[in-house]
Amino acid sequence: MADSTAQVIWRGDLESGRGSLERVGSGAFGGLPVTWKARTGEEGGLTTPEELLAAAHAACFSMALSLRLAKAGTPAEELSVSATVTFVPGTGITASALTVDGRVPGLDPQAFAEHAAQAKEGCPVSRALAGNVELSVTARLA
Repeated sequence: MADSTAQVIWRGDLESGRGSLERVGSGAFGGLPVTWKARTGEEGGLTTPEELLAAAHAACFSMALSLRLAKAGTPAEELSVSATVTFVPGTGITASALTVDGRVPGLDPQAFAEHAAQAKEGCPVSRALAGNVELSVTARLA
């Protein structure tokens, strides 16, 4: 078992307040400003919970897919994964769409797409979102 931690400080109300992701347990990053206006697309240059979730989903999925491919005897040379998390004010997070471009010698596009679909289902972040958020994956071989 492993626990991950993060600390955020928020000052003010929701619409005019400001926050900062001060630090994460690993010390890998911190000092990231966040506002409601950034979350709704009205202010740029700041992070959002959805952006952090997209980063987590892309990283988790890339690990899950690399594991599946290696176990199948076709390890990837490279996987480039992006995630787009959709936030609708008043509704919440509605979708997380993964896109993966891979260099995988000896694998055809259909098999790659099947591995990607299975990795999407098995990734721990996908499992945490399942049933609450629409999940999708687009897989392309380079």
